[in-house]
Amino acid sequence: MGTAINLSAASATNLLALQRTTAAINRTQERLATGLKVNSATDNSIAFFDAATLTARATDIQLLKDDIDQAVSTVQLAADGVAAIEDIVEQMKGLALSAKSDSSSTNRSKAAVQFNDLKLQLDNLANDSTYKGTNLLQGSPGNLKVTFSEDGSSTLTVSGVASDASALSITTAAADWAADTNVDFAVNDMDSALTTLRSTALTLGSNASVIALRLDFADTLINALQEGAGKLVNADLNQESATLLTLQTRLQLGTIGLSIAQQSDQAVFRLF
Repeated sequence: MGTAINLSAASATNLLALQRTTAAINRTQERLATGLKVNSATDNSIAFFDAATLTARATDIQLLKDDIDQAVSTVQLAADGVAAIEDIVEQMKGLALSAKSDSSSTNRSKAAVQFNDLKLQLDNLANDSTYKGTNLLQGSPGNLKVTFSEDGSSTLTVSGVASDASALSITTAAADWAADTNVDFAVNDMDSALTTLRSTALTLGSNASVIALRLDFADTLINALQEGAGKLVNADLNQESATLLTLQTRLQLGTIGLSIAQQSDQAVFRLF
């Protein structure tokens, strides 16, 4: 049987150091390439799975955020619709007051026709205030439910408010406004409608404000979750670059040390 030839203690020590340095260089290069200090569960299982949980929640909140953003648009459109309807009602009231101050039955009749035309436009505007299939103003308004949390525990329901002519108790001009009492009835209807519309606008505006605040908070929460995940798994590229330079220097020195150890071994063999 042949005699086994083993490395000297010095050579074995230097070789082991080189292997460890090479492994460290490979690990550092991977971190620089991926930007992550934890690339898999084998690197750090606790950090890896904690970061995955945070990232998953950030993704869920992002999906909710998109719906919240759409909800803001839905409610804002309804609020704009109410403001436009209010403008129409103001015009209708102006026509009625103008007709009352005019003694000409012909002019009153023309004003009544314009009044009825505006009433039709009011209905059209209420029916057209639809966003993605939701209309909060038409005669049979829908409701909008907004979800703010992944588990559905935090929500807000915006109730639609019928704001067409019928819901506002606005009727066509009676008897072509031939009598002052007919005009007075119209003016009273307009005043009542304006009060209702202003209350609706206040409610919608308040809901839109709450949803907008939750939209901003969703952005803040997503950023916080992503930042938290990054703290667990992201690599400090400046530090890793400096580490790589140090390891490369160590590798060069280790290579020199191994060479010296092997030369020493060879010198011993030459004595025999």
